[in-house]
Amino acid sequence: MSGDTVSVIRPRTHEEAAVAVRACGARGVVARGGPDRALGDAARNAGGAVLDMTGLDRVHVVDAAEGIVLCDAGLGLHRLAELLLPLGWSVPAFPAARHVTVGGAIGADLHGCAPDAAGSFSRHVVALELLTADGEVRAVRPDSELFGATAGGLGLTGVILTATVRLLPVETAYLTVGTERAADLDDLLARLAAPGTGRPHGYAAARIDLTARGAATGRAVLTRAGHAPRAALRGAVPRARRRPLSPRALQLLPPVGPLGSLVPAGIRYLAAPRAHPGRLRHLSVFRHPLDTVSLGGRCYGRLGRVRYQFAVGHGQEEALHRIVRRVADRRCPSARAVLQRLGAAGPGWLSCAVPGWSLALDLPVALPGLAAFLDGLDEEVAAAGGRVGLARDCRLRPDLLTAMYPRATDFRALRARLDPRGVFISDLARRLAL
Repeated sequence: MSGDTVSVIRPRTHEEAAVAVRACGARGVVARGGPDRALGDAARNAGGAVLDMTGLDRVHVVDAAEGIVLCDAGLGLHRLAELLLPLGWSVPAFPAARHVTVGGAIGADLHGCAPDAAGSFSRHVVALELLTADGEVRAVRPDSELFGATAGGLGLTGVILTATVRLLPVETAYLTVGTERAADLDDLLARLAAPGTGRPHGYAAARIDLTARGAATGRAVLTRAGHAPRAALRGAVPRARRRPLSPRALQLLPPVGPLGSLVPAGIRYLAAPRAHPGRLRHLSVFRHPLDTVSLGGRCYGRLGRVRYQFAVGHGQEEALHRIVRRVADRRCPSARAVLQRLGAAGPGWLSCAVPGWSLALDLPVALPGLAAFLDGLDEEVAAAGGRVGLARDCRLRPDLLTAMYPRATDFRALRARLDPRGVFISDLARRLAL
C-alpha cells in the first residue's frame, strides 16, 4: 500500500478480526462502523487498513427482565432499537444519526438526544470485550483505566468486539413532543436549565437561528420530548393502541414543522408556535434529525460541510454567548445549529461530554476564511476550559488538545504501554500525536 490507498477488511468472526490486526502493515489499522460517513478523520487511515465491523452484528443475549443486552460492536443502534422495542426497552443515549454502531457509540462516547437525563452512551455500558494489539481479547469493566481510555478513545486502544449495555424501559413507541420559542440565548439557557427539563428519559434540543443578531442573538426553537406512557395512547389511532410498542414507529419519517432541516432558520423560528404543550410523535421524528433529509450540496455547496461541535461547562455561559455572537456576526449560513444541555460527565478520558452546554454547527467548507475563523473558536473554547468534539473533527491544532483534554497525557502513556508498535492508528491520531 502507498499514498492514500486504504485496505478495507470486513471480518465476520472475532478470529478474522484478530488475524487482520496481526497482519496489518506499517501504517496500522483502525476499526469503524461501516461505510465512511464521518465528517472527521477519526475512522480514516490513509495508506493503512480499516476494519469494517458491520459483519459482526449479532445479538447474543437479551435479559428482558433486567434490561440488559449483550451484542456485537458492529450492530447498528437503529437495528438494535428495532429488536428491543417490542420487549419494552430502548437504546440509551441514542445519537441523531441512526447508522451509528454500538462500537462507534462507545468509541466516540456519543451523548445522544437526551444528554441531560441519560448522559453519554458509555455511561450505560456494563462491560465490553476489547481486542488489543497483542492479539489478546480483554474483558474491560467501567472501573478500569482501559475503559476510561476506550470510551471516547476513537478506536486507538483496540477493537471493541462486544458490549453489554444497560437499557431504558419504555411503555410505548411514541414520544410526547412539545415546542416553544426562546427569544434570545439567555432565555434559551434558562428554559433548558429549568427544573423538569432533564426528566428521566427526556429529550431536549434547541435549533438556534444564527441569522438573528443584536438583542435577538441566540433565539431558538426548543423542542422537548418524553416517552409517552400507554395512557397517552387513549385518543390515538386504533393501530397505535393495539400495538403500542410497534417498531414501525422507528421508520424514518419526513420532518414535521420546525424540525425541517432545509427550512431557513429564520422562517423555522417564526413558524414555530410560541408554546405547544405536546403531541404524540413517532420516535424517529425526534431521534433522527440528521437522517430526515440530505444535508449535502443543496445546503452547503459542492465542497460539502464541516461539523463543528464543542462543549463548555456550567459557569461558562458568557463564553457560549461570545461564540454564538461571533458565529452570528460572521453570517455563517449554517442549516444546523443545535444546542443541548449536558448532564453528568462521560467516563472517557477523551470524551467531549462534560456537564454544561454542547453546540453543534454544520458550516460550508467553501466559506471564506473558515479555517482561521474556526481556529479562533477553538482558542475561545480552550480558554473557557471547554472541549472540541474529536469524533467529527478534522482540523483541531495539536497544541490545543492537552488544554481541552487534561487526560490526553495519560491516554498517550497508556497507549504506549498497551500498543508500543502503534498498531492502532488513524489520521486523527497522527494529526494530534495521540
